[in-house]
Amino acid sequence: MTPGTCIGRFAPSPSGPLHQGSLIAALASCLDARARKGQWLVRMEDVDAPRTQPGAADTILRQLEACGFEWDGPVLWQSQRLDAYRCALDQLIQHKYAYPCACSRREIADSALRAPDGSLRYPGNCRTGLPAGRAARAWRCLSDASDLHWSDAIQGEQHERLAESVGDFVLLRADGQFAYQLAVVVDDAWQGVTHVVRGADLLDSTGRQIHLQRLLGHPQPAYAHLPVLTNRAGEKLSKQTLAPALQPAHAAPALRTALSLLGQNPPVDLGRASVAEVWAWASEYWQLARVPRVRAQEDPSSPNDA
Repeated sequence: MTPGTCIGRFAPSPSGPLHQGSLIAALASCLDARARKGQWLVRMEDVDAPRTQPGAADTILRQLEACGFEWDGPVLWQSQRLDAYRCALDQLIQHKYAYPCACSRREIADSALRAPDGSLRYPGNCRTGLPAGRAARAWRCLSDASDLHWSDAIQGEQHERLAESVGDFVLLRADGQFAYQLAVVVDDAWQGVTHVVRGADLLDSTGRQIHLQRLLGHPQPAYAHLPVLTNRAGEKLSKQTLAPALQPAHAAPALRTALSLLGQNPPVDLGRASVAEVWAWASEYWQLARVPRVRAQEDPSSPNDA
């Protein structure tokens, strides 16, 4: 790998097939990496075994291929990287950046503290040690009381004080599953990812990831968080909100819609072009600066009774 090479990535979770919102993230991350003359990787984030749907990963890869995506190198599977996550956790424990926690979800919920993304905020019950007679259920990362600052290429200047916003966050869950925050940081560093282009639903995770990067001595990628696609009820398109799966037969119109939602102003007749022709146009005219500077926008195809 040439020093200074841009490396982008698309990292879907195989909990279901790709939908229009997923396509937006894949397309923007790929076009951004190619515009920088860099590489684009695909990583299957299947570390959360209970959420992984059998066959979904293969479906996602087939959908990407039908939409004309080409990635560099083999797909990385998080389920095959558990030893790397354990090594990172051991490093954090060794340096006293992580500690065991005995709290149940009910105990944390009783604190009534919430993080910006709506998740429960840890009140710090086990920060000074496990209560007498209690065993560890999970491992948490010590948060920081100082301000974290970073610049997002789409959402602008960001700052967060983790101790106040999320508290000490989970690295290894009570069910033995490694947390997304740890896995993504370890994998981005191992793959040499320099530019992360993803949905703004993950903007609230970025502070935790930057904190872990610093604790582990990893470089910080450049971030750009795209507006997520919602239905008319304001819910993010997802399997849970019954977002329709991408249909390979309609790949070109779906790509054209994605370009439009990304602010690229593609010509109307591009939806009737071939997939290769859509990619040729997108590669020539792509500009990250045109992406709407909002955190969410409505899917124009969402039904009125969503």
